[in-house]
Amino acid sequence: MEKTSFILWKRLETLYATKSLANRLVLKQCLFTFHMNECEVLRGHIC
Repeated sequence: MEKTSFILWKRLETLYATKSLANRLVLKQCLFTFHMNECEVLRGHIC
């Protein structure tokens, strides 16, 4: 399981990002505003 924000960001980038500025900004916004409950597993959100 990914342990750092850098590794998580790279994983998201390989799954969803094209190199356009608009896509990168939307993904960063999603990453920085993401909230989840304590009982949820992160893997379920990225796989």
